[in-house]
Amino acid sequence: MQSVLFVCLGNICRSPLAQGIFEKHIRAAGRDAAYDADSAGTSGWHAGEKPHSGSIAVAQKYGVSIEKQRSRPVHAKDGEIFDYILAMDSANRAALLGEFHFPQEKIFLMRDFAVDGKKGLSVPDPWGHGSDAFEEVYRILDAAILGFVAYLQQKR
Repeated sequence: MQSVLFVCLGNICRSPLAQGIFEKHIRAAGRDAAYDADSAGTSGWHAGEKPHSGSIAVAQKYGVSIEKQRSRPVHAKDGEIFDYILAMDSANRAALLGEFHFPQEKIFLMRDFAVDGKKGLSVPDPWGHGSDAFEEVYRILDAAILGFVAYLQQKR
């Protein structure tokens, strides 16, 4: 089994949503037994909290369940445990490399896998920007995760 970690700053908006979308697409591809997913934040600000209500609402709209997830900070051991670590933006990627010293070959920007042609961009943080921002983040993550799942299937 391979493992995937989705990382944002607080682990209440983007990364829990990414984890839920990934689990949905892996299940749809019949590959859920082959992958384990988790999410974490480079800060510990929200440790133990459930995802943001905006992320929960947009996830539910698209049939994704994330309400049982709880925020946790990134741990030093995550760099050893996880096969793929997907950062939501370049600041999170820099923290994973600099502060946590994760192996560079395991870290990717989430949008590096975007099927909408917008590779290398950050997934914007929707916190404090209303429901339309969460909808946009869902769309961005869905496109990038479809590309990531295709990448995983090619590597099989």
